[in-house]
Amino acid sequence: MSNLEKYNNAFMECFEISDNQLSELKYQDIQAWDSVGHMGLVAALEDAFDIMMDTDDIIDFSSYEKGKEILTKAEYGVVF
Repeated sequence: MSNLEKYNNAFMECFEISDNQLSELKYQDIQAWDSVGHMGLVAALEDAFDIMMDTDDIIDFSSYEKGKEILTKAEYGVVF
């Protein structure tokens, strides 16, 4: 499974959405992506990529696209 597939699957499983909803998705755009859902997503991504996200990055993780940008930081080493 590619890193993009892992990333997409985390969103789709946590929020019970389809892949065609991902690209424009932003925090609180859907009911499931509230503060509790956000932490569930972070946990799923940390498990999927075997990383531990910094608090600042968790707070800055405000959209599907921003999340990809954050995970490509050198400290996480995720390549999409």
